[in-house]
Amino acid sequence: MSNQEWGYTGENGPSTWVEKFPEARGARQSPVDIITTQASSGGSAPPLAWQYSVNHPRSVVNPGYCWRVDENGYNSELRGGPLGSDVYKLQQWHCHWGAVNGEGSEHTVDGRSFSGELHLVHWNTSKYRSFSEAAGQPDGLAVLGVFLVVGSKHEELDKVVRLLPFIQHKGDKVTMSEPLDPAHLLPNQIAYWTYPGSLTTPPCTESVTWILFKQPVEVSAEQLALMRKLRCGEASCGEEAMELLHNYRPTLPLGNRELRDYGLN
Repeated sequence: MSNQEWGYTGENGPSTWVEKFPEARGARQSPVDIITTQASSGGSAPPLAWQYSVNHPRSVVNPGYCWRVDENGYNSELRGGPLGSDVYKLQQWHCHWGAVNGEGSEHTVDGRSFSGELHLVHWNTSKYRSFSEAAGQPDGLAVLGVFLVVGSKHEELDKVVRLLPFIQHKGDKVTMSEPLDPAHLLPNQIAYWTYPGSLTTPPCTESVTWILFKQPVEVSAEQLALMRKLRCGEASCGEEAMELLHNYRPTLPLGNRELRDYGLN
């Protein structure tokens, strides 16, 4: 069980992470509460642009604390906005959620929580040779954050959700062969907030440029319910393997970091 040193229970939850992962007590931690009146205008950065590979096999994995989709090295590009001239590549995407609808997002907006938050994790291919190298650098990663609200079923996301019954336990993994376009996970409006932060899971490395879309996307209550049925233990633990009812880190102070606002209010 050594690799389950952390989680979201009373014994190993976010308040305990600093004991084993000292970076978690840094001044550039995520998530934060986006206080909209504190955001400065982003000005005239080049527009955010992305292009993703659609037709390639992906892995859908249960690492014990969420579901995750690994892109397996296929080509993709994220550039523009706060990223300057560097080009970032999609490594994986995953989700955070709550035990009940209306909580579960990691970031909050003026104190408001959403029912979930998708994270599309990219690494800087202009400066670094690998994801693991980039993950240790201040400008190494860029994460697109998408808030989830309960509404109609999300068809693209359902390609993942319907595989979740096959990855119920930690360490389970299946291959998704049907085409999927990560661009369809993003909202129609490109307005966003951005700030320098960290990974929200251990080791909480302070290497992330956060780009949080203002417009949430809808998922169905049934889709969220299937996520909560994932288990955070191995199958060998039997039925005692706890259901993953919630997996979000509480917000931390923004401190003196700059929060910038790009686009429509």
